[in-house]
Amino acid sequence: MRTIIGVAMLLSSASAAFASGGIWCNADDTAVTFDVGAGVTRGMGGPTFNFRGDLEIKARPAGDSLRKTVFEDSNLTQYWLDGKELRLNIYREHEVAQKFNSVELTILTKTSDEGVYDGQYTLAIYDAAADTDQDGKPVEVTGKVSCGAE
Repeated sequence: MRTIIGVAMLLSSASAAFASGGIWCNADDTAVTFDVGAGVTRGMGGPTFNFRGDLEIKARPAGDSLRKTVFEDSNLTQYWLDGKELRLNIYREHEVAQKFNSVELTILTKTSDEGVYDGQYTLAIYDAAADTDQDGKPVEVTGKVSCGAE
């Protein structure tokens, strides 16, 4: 009986693997380097899973908490994928000396070929220590991004 249940579970998990794909985006320019990606299920609204990413802001000093950011599932706050567009919004807070810093990466792309999406990213960087006038406005960096989906 255990063998039958084990085989049934193996077969059901194999069929789930065929019902998924992935999305990924990366950029490497003078301001930033980033690489993000996730699995995407087909059907059921297309939820993502295993979202991961790395971001490096090249102008930040070494050892600065905002220079390197690692993204996880909870940091992908919104996404949109259809045959025409791929859009991602990724947000992560850093706490330093009881003040909150944050990075928000917004990716807006349009398809240029099947499974290939090109467009722009906007990175909003909020550094509480640098916000001397307390206006709460982040510094923004923009550039080109290349993405893919399968």
